Amino acid sequence: MDLTETGDRLAIAETLALYCRGIDRCDAEQLAAAFTPDAKIDYGDGAKPILEVIPGLVAGLGTMRLTQHNISNTVMRVDGDRARAETNCVALHIIPTPAGEIELVVGGRYLDHLEKREGRWQIAERLYIMDWNRTAPATMALEGGLFDGLQRRGARGADDPSAAWWGEG
Repeated sequence: MDLTETGDRLAIAETLALYCRGIDRCDAEQLAAAFTPDAKIDYGDGAKPILEVIPGLVAGLGTMRLTQHNISNTVMRVDGDRARAETNCVALHIIPTPAGEIELVVGGRYLDHLEKREGRWQIAERLYIMDWNRTAPATMALEGGLFDGLQRRGARGADDPSAAWWGEG
């Protein structure tokens, strides 16, 4: 592996991480930046243009109190300005319901075709494979013991502490 491929692999990893940040912050602009403008995404219900998918994603995830998408174990093959990547993902969703919050945890994989355009790696096509899921009443504690001192909480968009930290808020 030469330095160019090493740099490409790091840039692809950054693109995949920025997708997760965009989805968890419900930031449509950052989410769109992870994809080529003509990208297609298929979560299992057929391939759709990414620009049609993003509003529904942001609206649906915005009804949840929080999500956290964690990626790992990326296997990629880089061939010039094109690449393939298979990335494991475990995503936590905290969903408010009239009976109390629900924790939905989903494990799956992203199968991505990526392209380097104008020096930037972006996802051109994504297939999502769900491998498992778990749903249970939420057990998240926010008060008592150690949690009394942990008062900085994640939020959506500009309300998230990272927005000000990055100079976005």
